[in-house]
Amino acid sequence: MAENKSESDLTSIAEAYQAYASLMNFAATTEDPSLGGQFLYVGELDDYGRCFAVAANIAGAATLAASTNPSALRQAQREGATDFLVNSLDEALRILKNEIRKRQPVAVAVSLAPAELESEMIERGVLPDILPVRAGAALHKAAVTTFISQGSQLVSASLPQTERRFLIWPAPAEYAQNLAAFESMLAKHLEPTDYINRRWLRLSPRYLGPHVRRLRSLCCNEPTAVKLTAEFGPPLGTSLG
Repeated sequence: MAENKSESDLTSIAEAYQAYASLMNFAATTEDPSLGGQFLYVGELDDYGRCFAVAANIAGAATLAASTNPSALRQAQREGATDFLVNSLDEALRILKNEIRKRQPVAVAVSLAPAELESEMIERGVLPDILPVRAGAALHKAAVTTFISQGSQLVSASLPQTERRFLIWPAPAEYAQNLAAFESMLAKHLEPTDYINRRWLRLSPRYLGPHVRRLRSLCCNEPTAVKLTAEFGPPLGTSLG
């Protein structure tokens, strides 16, 4: 049952939204309201890399990740964070170039160590449009410095301090067989111009993983949160800010 989702499940959804909103705010500075045609490199396919891959799928970007951890690679593919698992940069580029040309989202993982993949990317002039800000060596400093010097831009999974709350609801019983109708009811409470939340509401269930498929979430102000709680009951979580 959705009500039994763990706190870690809810936190993962909130973190994915943070990354997604950051990417969409970056998209506002480009030609496209989504990230169609943009190339994101996330580095190691750990929890943070997987979070950004999910967010980028929802935002419309093409994503490249790397790992030599078989369980991490399998988990990402099983949960829908990545679409393809390949063994070389050549294979990855064939997929990425095609989807970037069509401005379609895709996520490709390469079964190589990030440092090895980054060295090959630099040698061959493969330049990401976007890099996530992250700690540790999952994005190696020398590679980041090179990518940025050639035009890559950093995006951090953070939100400005606002009065808005990120809330998660399980589908009420009357919508159990019609989740699209539940989404429509939630969307009625959003401003027509709230493209970021409308896109999230429509596309996020496809990428957040089968174990949270019946949950829906959005970021809203306090008056809207009160109205939604009155209509759908208390949310499961959680606040961002």
